[in-house]
Amino acid sequence: MKINNKKHRVLPGFGLSMGYTIIYLSLIVLIPVTILFLKASTMSLADFWETITNERVIASFKVTFLTSFIAALVNAVFGALIAWVLVRYDFFGKKVVDALVDLPFALPTAVAGIALTSIYAPNGWFGQYFELLGVKIAFTQWGIIVALTFIGFPFVVRSVQPVLQDMDFQYEEAARTLGANSIQTFLKIIFPAILPALLTGFALAFARALGEYGSVVFISGNMPMKTEIVPLLIITKLEQFDYAGAAAIASVMLLCSFFLLFAINYWQWRSAKKHQAG
Repeated sequence: MKINNKKHRVLPGFGLSMGYTIIYLSLIVLIPVTILFLKASTMSLADFWETITNERVIASFKVTFLTSFIAALVNAVFGALIAWVLVRYDFFGKKVVDALVDLPFALPTAVAGIALTSIYAPNGWFGQYFELLGVKIAFTQWGIIVALTFIGFPFVVRSVQPVLQDMDFQYEEAARTLGANSIQTFLKIIFPAILPALLTGFALAFARALGEYGSVVFISGNMPMKTEIVPLLIITKLEQFDYAGAAAIASVMLLCSFFLLFAINYWQWRSAKKHQAG
């Protein structure tokens, strides 16, 4: 009796699958990115440097990176807390709360921007109370941080949540048996386990915030040198038909995002390698 030992694959073989992968990535990512850099390369080095070091451009870079970093940091803290609550506790309406986490993914960013502006405006639901305290949210950098926090927190929650779900409770019980308190158990057992996922969520939220436009353009006020973000400046360049200038600014933002993601992935690779060696 002849036995057929040939392995049957559900998906096509490596060659065909790899071909589809390269074609797809080329059409969606590689070709547009390459064209962006090619467009920026049409400028001379002096013109490129003058464009990206313009006083208004530098101010926009500062606003964008500062607000994006603060928003990603806030999301890292509270996103991890939300993930912890969703995984470790059972309560009425848990599934509703879990579904609401993904709302910023589904909600159009322009709608989010209009809603946040109406809420945090000086005469808005929340803004009027902040106004009494002398704090202005809308049309300031604080408003930008609020908008970026809103659109970025699902990245942290969805990055940390699966790690917490897969964690073995035995390690925590063993730590308590050996006399560790809650803080020591968290710092020695839980935090090292979720740190790679937390950094991934932070990096994704930060990278997402760097390119956000729709939700920020309404609440920021778009004041040059104060609340103008880089994506808005790029749109302004395009409206002025300065395509090379827009490409130059966009290429700098793209390189910064690539560097951030590469650094996080490299750190995760080193951590995984060290953990396997240990």
